[in-house]
Amino acid sequence: MPPHACSEYAVKQSRIAPFKKVSGKLRRIWVGRDQMPERESQTLRLLVVDDEESICFSMKEYFTMQGYSVDTARELEEAQRLIESTDYQVVIQDLRLDPAQIPEGLEMVRFISRQNPHARIIVLTAYGSAEMEEEALRCGADAFLRKPKPLSHVAQVIQGLIDSRPKQTVQGA
Repeated sequence: MPPHACSEYAVKQSRIAPFKKVSGKLRRIWVGRDQMPERESQTLRLLVVDDEESICFSMKEYFTMQGYSVDTARELEEAQRLIESTDYQVVIQDLRLDPAQIPEGLEMVRFISRQNPHARIIVLTAYGSAEMEEEALRCGADAFLRKPKPLSHVAQVIQGLIDSRPKQTVQGA
């Protein structure tokens, strides 16, 4: 190995360090699957619930490239069927799924919390207010983000939620 190869390796390693946290796929390539902890080697399931086709498409493409198995739903009933039949680790949920401007997304957050109490729920909406955020968090959301938000930021929020302690199930009421 030439003497400058070690210094090149150190430079490459220091340049990629910031990206390793965001991209599970890069991390698997960088350290190798056999060196990954068992939890990280499993494909995480993610559901995107949004009435805008372009948002569903772009999130599915982006998070699939990040190593997630991604499903999308554009209607409430479709999302409910998927949640009843699949164990998602993360759900990204819009608050408004139809032109009526009714925030049925809060009912969906409650439904997800009942069906899969360990799923991490991120509300991503253009119609956010402080009151709506408080209500979403009371209903079981783990994070509340306002559109537009770069997908890299959403990915960081997801990673933070996954890396944090497991979600506690609420007892009572």
